Amino acid sequence: MSESVITFCIEQIIPPEYRQIAIAKAIAENPANASPFEAAAERSKLWAPGRTLKVRFLDGTAEAHALVERYAHQWCDHANIHFNFGDHAQAEIRISFSRAGSWSAVGTDALIEEIFPAHAPTMNFGWLDETVVLHEFGHALGLIHEHQSPAQTIQWDEEAVIAYLAGPPNFWPAQRTRENVFARYSVEQTQFSAFDHASIMLYYFPPQFTRNGQVFAQNKTLSEQDKRFIAECYPK
Repeated sequence: MSESVITFCIEQIIPPEYRQIAIAKAIAENPANASPFEAAAERSKLWAPGRTLKVRFLDGTAEAHALVERYAHQWCDHANIHFNFGDHAQAEIRISFSRAGSWSAVGTDALIEEIFPAHAPTMNFGWLDETVVLHEFGHALGLIHEHQSPAQTIQWDEEAVIAYLAGPPNFWPAQRTRENVFARYSVEQTQFSAFDHASIMLYYFPPQFTRNGQVFAQNKTLSEQDKRFIAECYPK
């Protein structure tokens, strides 16, 4: 992903009618999800600490598989969570390269069979590099977009953002932009820390996207705050 062509991860929003299913799945996986958090991870969607998550590729080349596996494990260097890549009959994370856009189920939402049936992907790569792999696996571990954290105070130029994302390569309707860029999670919805400009969960935004010309660099590695935060989510 380059700074000349701005592509965004598509948030996988759970429809309201599946909210109770999502909560039940999350608590069954990790009873601690039933309790409020003190410390951006989405509330009630963290896997149990120490869990080994099975990961299966549904399609794609051997080269793409190797790249994803190499970068995904970086999260495990800082958290009590593990990925087991293989041809698993039942895998919590199922990866495709054939769908539109790049996206992932957020944490235990991947267990909602009504939305992510066993034969379907829970993660997709519409483009592939280190940045997007780290970003999507952050979602898979329960992290939300940093720019949607309750702690952010970005001064969006909403008309400019909507106009840009309506064109190629995104072709987003205005409502998708509002949901994926401008909307912020409430304090009650999320576990979050101070806004992190260096987070891998924050994508590049050019100065014309904001009213004050603020620039957000293209973050390509896990920030120090990313590392500390995921360690808090999955303690040893």
